[in-house]
Amino acid sequence: MRRIAVVGASAAGLAAVETLRREGYDGMLTLVGDEPEAPYDRPPLSKQILAAEWEPDRLALRTSADLGALDLDLRLGVAATGLELVGCTVRLADGSEVPYDGLVIATGVRPRRLPGEAAHVLRTLDDALTLRERLTPGRRLVVVGAGFLGAEAATVAWRLGAEVTLLEPAAVPLAHGVGAEVGRMLAQAHVDRGVDLRCGVTVTEVTEDGVRLADGEVVDAEEVLVAIGSLPNTDWLDGSGLAVGDGVVCDEYCEAAKNVYAAGDVARWCNPLFGTSMRIEHRTNAAEQGMAAARNLLAAEGARKPFAPVPYFWSDQYDMKIQAYGFLRGHDEVAVVEGDLAERRFVAAYRTGDRVSGALAVGMPPKAIRQWRQAIVTGAAWRETVGAEG
Repeated sequence: MRRIAVVGASAAGLAAVETLRREGYDGMLTLVGDEPEAPYDRPPLSKQILAAEWEPDRLALRTSADLGALDLDLRLGVAATGLELVGCTVRLADGSEVPYDGLVIATGVRPRRLPGEAAHVLRTLDDALTLRERLTPGRRLVVVGAGFLGAEAATVAWRLGAEVTLLEPAAVPLAHGVGAEVGRMLAQAHVDRGVDLRCGVTVTEVTEDGVRLADGEVVDAEEVLVAIGSLPNTDWLDGSGLAVGDGVVCDEYCEAAKNVYAAGDVARWCNPLFGTSMRIEHRTNAAEQGMAAARNLLAAEGARKPFAPVPYFWSDQYDMKIQAYGFLRGHDEVAVVEGDLAERRFVAAYRTGDRVSGALAVGMPPKAIRQWRQAIVTGAAWRETVGAEG
């Protein structure tokens, strides 16, 4: 294997190329990225960058010297447009082709959008800087979608003095992921600060004056941020023969085809720890999966290892530090096992079937939730760990 290509120059792609070199691979290594910037960190976009607490130079994941030491064929500012599995070639938007013996796909996701006028989204550095320039005191901002990204942006906008309206189609924000009780508690934090939170409303389009709801009402605003989820960047794989279904479909080793692996937000793989297929849009997962895919690509026959992580994510909203381990979606029960929801200082455990599948903490020290990670790893029985009554 003398030529390896990694398509996607964010956290997962960077982790893959670094791991390949660290594991001793000394052949041609091409890293392709559609953005002109070198690999940078995305979580601060909706926090420190949007709040103008950081400038863009703090986002770089590696220095120029660090990247130079990897001896990469670095192709930035050019998107991949096609894949030939039989010919082992990646086609790029500039007309060039990248041959490979091994391939790691790490092309991430793109924001979902709404019909009508152009609105802000929050995925790239340019997105964050453009919105930041517009968030002046008194500016009216509508945020469509009260998930973690929308909630974080609403938090920053409120701190900057904007008048924030937060629109959410679900009856309780994030209830599908964290449970109704926790979702209501997170929602109340917005209401307490004067954010106009409206749940159970559907936005049909962005207008010149704001957004239009399904009942015809127009919610006025000078700025609109759409934060209604993401789509995996797999269009360039159309006709390639790879299985695609809400991401690049992989096995437990992150392999999508012979010597073709996927990592990060774009990868849908079977996580044997939970016995289910999942696609995770978390920063820590991107780096861990990039490393796992690279190791398995280089591994000898029979030496590959399944990628079986405990997903982890965090969010900062107002004075709340939110941390979670595990796979919370589709849970059957939630139990507060420490602290108090009303005080916004607690740990909640999640049950799926008869096992502990996740834990979420708000306002608690890291050690308070780390002990639950081990319960998730071992598939601890719910009744023995939490108790029959929760």
